[in-house]
Amino acid sequence: MRIRARGPQGIVEGDMTPMIDCAFQLISFFMFVINFSEVETDQRVNLPMSELARPPEAPYEQPLTIHLTDDDHFIYGGRELPTLAELRSELLQETQIIKRHTSKKVAEVTVIIRADEDAKTGMVQRVIQACQRLEFEKFALRGKQSEVSTERP
Repeated sequence: MRIRARGPQGIVEGDMTPMIDCAFQLISFFMFVINFSEVETDQRVNLPMSELARPPEAPYEQPLTIHLTDDDHFIYGGRELPTLAELRSELLQETQIIKRHTSKKVAEVTVIIRADEDAKTGMVQRVIQACQRLEFEKFALRGKQSEVSTERP
C-alpha cells in the first residue's frame, strides 16, 4: 500500500518575524546602553602634545566638557558660543540644574577643559576663573599624549 501526501507539496519556510523582532530589540537595547561621547571630543579642537597627558585612572562621573577653539570660541553642549559671557550663562544654568535635581554639590563636578593647541593660555585661565565663580572646584585639562621614543642612542 502506498501512502500519499494530503497537503500541498513544496518548500516549507520558517517564519522570520520573531527573528527580526529579536534583532530589532537588541539594536534598540544597545542604542540606549552605549555611551556616545560626542561631547567629549570635537574635531575643531586640536589638543597640544604633553608628556604629562595621561588618561584618568577612573572615569569622571558626569563631567562637564568645555572646548576652547583656536579663535577663542567655546563649544559647550555641542553649541558654539562666541563669548565668555555666553559660556557663563550656560554654566549658570547647569549649576542650577545640579543644585535642584541632583544630590551632588557643584564643587564635586569635574570640569574638563579641552583647549586647542593654538588657544591663548590667558583664555584658559579666564574659563577656569569663570567656573570657580560658579563654585566649580575640580578641573581636568586635556592634551595628546606625546609619543615616547623607543630608540636608544
